[in-house]
Amino acid sequence: MKITRRRFIEGSIVAGIATAIGLEGRRRRLDTLEEGVETSVEVKPLVKGEWKPTGCLGCTSWCAQEAYIVDGRAIKIRGNKNSKVNRGYTCPRSHLSLQQIYDPDRIKQPMKRTNFKKGISEDPGFVPISWDEAMDMLADKIMELRKNDETHKFMLFRGRYTNARDLVYSSVPKIIGSPNNISHSSICAEAEKFGPYYTQGYWNYRDYDVENTKYMICWGADPLCSNRQVSHYLNAFGEMLRDGVKIVTIDPKYSNTAAKSHVWMPVKPGEDGALAMAMAHVILAEGLWSREFAGDFKDGKNHFVAGKTVDQDTFEENHTYGVIKWWNLELKDRTPEWAEAVCGVDAATIRKVAVEFAKAAPYALVFMGGGSNMQVRGGYNSMAVHALNGLVGSIDHQGGAITGRSPKLNSIPDPDDYMDEMAQKNSKMKKMDHRGTKEFPALKDGKSGGGVVTNRVADGILMEDPYLPKVVIGYFNNFNYSCPQTDRWNKAMSKIEFFAHCVTNYSEMSHFADLLLPSTHHMMEQMSSVAQKGNTYTHLWVSNRVINPVYDVKNPETEVVWLLAEKLAEKGFKNMMEYLKDNFKDPETGKEPTNGIELELYTYKILTEPVWNPAKYEEKGNNGDKFKDWNDFMEKGGLWNSDPYKYKNLWSNMPTETQKFEFYSETLKKALEGHAEKHNTTVDDILATCKYTAEGEHAFIPHYEEPYMEGDKEQFPLAFIEGKSRLAREGRSGNCSWFQEFKDSDPGDIKWGDAIKINPEDAAKLGLKDGDTVKIISPVGEGIATLKTWVGLRPGTVAKTYGQGHWAYGHIAAEDFENKIARGSNNNDVMPADYERLSGSTAFYGSFRVRIEKA
Repeated sequence: MKITRRRFIEGSIVAGIATAIGLEGRRRRLDTLEEGVETSVEVKPLVKGEWKPTGCLGCTSWCAQEAYIVDGRAIKIRGNKNSKVNRGYTCPRSHLSLQQIYDPDRIKQPMKRTNFKKGISEDPGFVPISWDEAMDMLADKIMELRKNDETHKFMLFRGRYTNARDLVYSSVPKIIGSPNNISHSSICAEAEKFGPYYTQGYWNYRDYDVENTKYMICWGADPLCSNRQVSHYLNAFGEMLRDGVKIVTIDPKYSNTAAKSHVWMPVKPGEDGALAMAMAHVILAEGLWSREFAGDFKDGKNHFVAGKTVDQDTFEENHTYGVIKWWNLELKDRTPEWAEAVCGVDAATIRKVAVEFAKAAPYALVFMGGGSNMQVRGGYNSMAVHALNGLVGSIDHQGGAITGRSPKLNSIPDPDDYMDEMAQKNSKMKKMDHRGTKEFPALKDGKSGGGVVTNRVADGILMEDPYLPKVVIGYFNNFNYSCPQTDRWNKAMSKIEFFAHCVTNYSEMSHFADLLLPSTHHMMEQMSSVAQKGNTYTHLWVSNRVINPVYDVKNPETEVVWLLAEKLAEKGFKNMMEYLKDNFKDPETGKEPTNGIELELYTYKILTEPVWNPAKYEEKGNNGDKFKDWNDFMEKGGLWNSDPYKYKNLWSNMPTETQKFEFYSETLKKALEGHAEKHNTTVDDILATCKYTAEGEHAFIPHYEEPYMEGDKEQFPLAFIEGKSRLAREGRSGNCSWFQEFKDSDPGDIKWGDAIKINPEDAAKLGLKDGDTVKIISPVGEGIATLKTWVGLRPGTVAKTYGQGHWAYGHIAAEDFENKIARGSNNNDVMPADYERLSGSTAFYGSFRVRIEKA
């Protein structure tokens, strides 16, 4: 009997599901299967299971979920109907968690490296060890740093996380004595937060009141596939369309959301700023701005005329600041006709959409995603796109763009009292990511160096600037796969003396580890908690362990911390254990933790006490569901919902320098001038260093910047566009057969493979046809994929979905796991490492060109 690899995998899935629901029987092992041999299955009645509350971290939607548990095994996922955010709905990604948890390629116990020469071509020679031996090795390395007064050479990498993150991410490095806690945030969406902060003082993701809107522009965002609250939008879009809501999508590719839109505006990659300027020009020139929010001319007439400046004193603003300066400095000349030649969208469509949007306002919104701003010159695009919400008065308005809010929780206890003299001294050393340097302002919350520049760490390690880290812990991350120009990370991690990786699967980054510490899966095997906003509400979910861990795995945010503290105490450094015992007592009983499981429980009880403890609830000022105590909270599903959002509270009460919505940003002016003064230079010089062209007053307003594109257009004629997958779980579902089998649910993609999409016109010019195997060549690397012609892509561009190209992670993710042969190619292999430096964000979109050749 012949059996293909794919059929074997599909059979394995069926067998796994059968076991989960109570089907038992006799099955021969694969190596005993012969022609003519039959297998049989004896069916038993289905055992009744139980729905248990949990939550999903498969993307940043962070939906409240329920898992169906039968005989201790999770077999089904559904949305938690009690959540007012995702309202019982879920997205396709959540279901893949079942395959992740029971993945036979998971790391099943701690492993140590035996080949200390590091590199892609090197076999690490991992062998199994006990948790005790593993933590002993890690503690020895940390004690060696302390012995040599080099604790600043310890580094903690954080990927995805729960509310308990600051225990391992913040407290552990501080107590050891290091400044180097590096998060993944700037490869996620920091430029997307830049515009809202420097117009309205809000550095965070927004919520959008889609149930009350009349007009929605999805700009560089695909809410039906990625971004925030996918589960909610997948359901809400149907209701919106039935209710007659007009939907517009602005994206170079015909995305999932574009397919449900009334208008698709295929802007040229990187030229979002030109389109936003033209729309703002139309709104003002046509007299369609919000008088209630922005104000009006004192004589009641409209003096915004193309090409002409306006006297500042003739306009009286209400809840905004700088609308006349913005017009005079930038908008007066940014007509739709000007924009058409620049951004590739015809002037008539620009004018029509701008007018319709403004007339529907304030029940209208611009839903901004990273596509418009995670570009080398994307910071001002972020301001420009978000400013459209301000012009029409939809900021903090029903049916508009709202901030949402977070539940008021407790913080992880401050570890300062447990930092000895060495820790206090060395924790003030420079960070490895170069934040706050002249080249990388990273102006989160208005502070020079306030944000992280994740991808820059590889360069810091390679240059040993400001020093070479020696001991690194990473968890829930895979920077060698998820950061652009991956070869830098492979070289950098080869230089690290000792790296401990806390993950579920052996990944590209794990290949360079000295210790593999197998992690619990957040959804089932550990206690987890996060809060998220959506649908004008905020929810907080806490999930208990709904199944016993499948393998010998530990929670990296709590259990591993406890085990490390124990080992450090044995070796004479008791500070961390004293910190845990003193500060993480059960808030109800006062009991100290005695192991990692108790630390996990008490940590979440402490953090969430303002939700479930009536006294703390009133003290913190939360508004929403109420509970009697912790048991009552958990018995009711561990789910808290806020009261509905209250609109207009931010009008003239914004945390900006003027307390108003700033079209001329005094907030950005203060931040840039502060950063320039820090480096004894001018704002103009800072912007030039950050690859911007603006000078003078333009530095403080949303304005058009020609996109900075890596790669000569003659040599690399096609702009590269990255797309998000419905199923990728941020790149972590590649080893799920369901991901591979249903990969074609992403438009233009193929099952069990990897596709690069190109407009048929461009393919014909290159002499390429559908199905060709091609090379993708960029200024920094090469990849391989199957060519797919697709009319849903503007000419001159190619698009590729993120999520394939693993040469590690497991036997399904890789084409040949043993020989490290990737399935397709990783977008980040060909993507240059560049940045939107004002925010620290990595540039993923509209920032480089490629050429396509037949392989």
